[in-house]
Amino acid sequence: MQADTDFIVIGAGSAGCAVAGRLAEIPGATVTLLEAGGRDNNPWLHIPVGYAKTMYHPTISWNFMTEPEPELHGRRIPWPRGRVLGGTSAINGLVYLRGQVEDFEHWRQMDCRGWGFEDVLPFFRQAEDNERGADAIHGAGGPLAVSDLRDSNPISAAFIEAAVEIGLPRTRDFNGIVQEGAGWYQTTTRNGRRCSSFTAYLRPARPNVRVETGAQTRRLLIEDGRCVGVEYNQGGQVKQLRARREVVLSGGAIHSPQILMLSGIGDAEQLRAHGIPVLRHAPGVGRNLQDHFQARLLFRATQKVTLNDVLASPFGKFKAGLEYILKRTGPLTYAAATSGLFAKVLPQSATPDVQFHFIPFSAEKMSDGLHKFPGFTMSVCQLRPESRGTITLASGRVEDAPLIHANYLTAQTDRDCMVAGLQLGRRLAATNALRPWIAEEFLPGPAAASDEDLLEFCRQHGNTIYHPSGTCRMGEDDGAVVNSQLKVHGIEGLRVADASIMPTVLSGNTNAGSIMIGEKCAAMIKTAA
Repeated sequence: MQADTDFIVIGAGSAGCAVAGRLAEIPGATVTLLEAGGRDNNPWLHIPVGYAKTMYHPTISWNFMTEPEPELHGRRIPWPRGRVLGGTSAINGLVYLRGQVEDFEHWRQMDCRGWGFEDVLPFFRQAEDNERGADAIHGAGGPLAVSDLRDSNPISAAFIEAAVEIGLPRTRDFNGIVQEGAGWYQTTTRNGRRCSSFTAYLRPARPNVRVETGAQTRRLLIEDGRCVGVEYNQGGQVKQLRARREVVLSGGAIHSPQILMLSGIGDAEQLRAHGIPVLRHAPGVGRNLQDHFQARLLFRATQKVTLNDVLASPFGKFKAGLEYILKRTGPLTYAAATSGLFAKVLPQSATPDVQFHFIPFSAEKMSDGLHKFPGFTMSVCQLRPESRGTITLASGRVEDAPLIHANYLTAQTDRDCMVAGLQLGRRLAATNALRPWIAEEFLPGPAAASDEDLLEFCRQHGNTIYHPSGTCRMGEDDGAVVNSQLKVHGIEGLRVADASIMPTVLSGNTNAGSIMIGEKCAAMIKTAA
């Protein structure tokens, strides 16, 4: 079965929805958006704190796992990714962060022409509907809602004061020209409800955009060096769809390289090993994998003001639910962090190298539920990891999840940064501002006293903070997968637009950056039309 459309976008995630929504603005153009997951009908997808219910959901998340990680005692790390309209923007922690100005200047220096900060700023601005209004670096009236927190927490406020107490600056805007400092996060919400990329760009529905759910791409259709369409599974059938103009692959850092490889674009030796005909030897596909690694300091609180306490009783749950229904405020509006901090902990760092997510609740694993005692969390995340991993095929079948080797902590700088970040967290905990709220450090606990102890804690308990990127790297060298126009090297009519094209991972949460990439990709297609 074949049908025709002007543009095919593969993946209804952060970038893909932005691409599809903007391409729909081309007069007379038709767009088909293919999403392997289902509709976003689960009500928890639209309640901010609902990520705790959906991140590891058996059907809403892909629930990937890394292969055994050599520096983490062979642990396999869960990698949830959104399998639903909106992709991971529908199940993430909602924190809105762009990264540092210097990140984009670094991209430009890596021969990614047109990707410096001044180049990408207009696309961040046009995406935003920031409730603070428009200014030189922020936008209002765009599709993506960006809001201040609707419910603060006294311990979250104390964390900010603790940072100021030890001499770190206070900031009102982590997305300003200078990122360093402590302050409140903004979130991708509107009136207390999550604003996923699908909600932002494709709700209400557009008449010239056809959204196909349950449509898992098997391979790209490539004829005479040009991508002319897609073959996909849907409802037990194998279907084909042809594009009159272009195909945009927005499967994310895991699926985009997998689909390229299944289509014969990748390392020739690996493709032949799985019986895949080689259309183009592209050894960079699936390489350069980067992710932000986190370790979490967990504390027992002295007062019952945390989300642990709210959800500990049926009455607390009822009260929180009623407040949310009536006012769209309260604990159910919590993102994955309320306040935060960007700081330098290594002597060679010119800009912040660690990020703190301060969370007014505690759990050893989100899938296990919150602790039964008052608790809160400081998540320490290294911003610019030097460790590099890979995505490789498990087989020549799309149904078999690819193999993920994150290679966390294989670089000495990464180990040093994580230890120094945890030490900074303990300095914050010892301040006059925060110490009265702390009954004890629950994890790693006082027994972890030395640098070696803290590194061992990272090895035993450290985890992803859900920002995989870099596996279809942008650049002009032989190892790059796409050029600065996001066109796949050596293949006509095909672009990649998602976090996989990032040469280096952004210094912060990656959802906003992925949406910017979608905006910029659509603009380049429009210009070329």
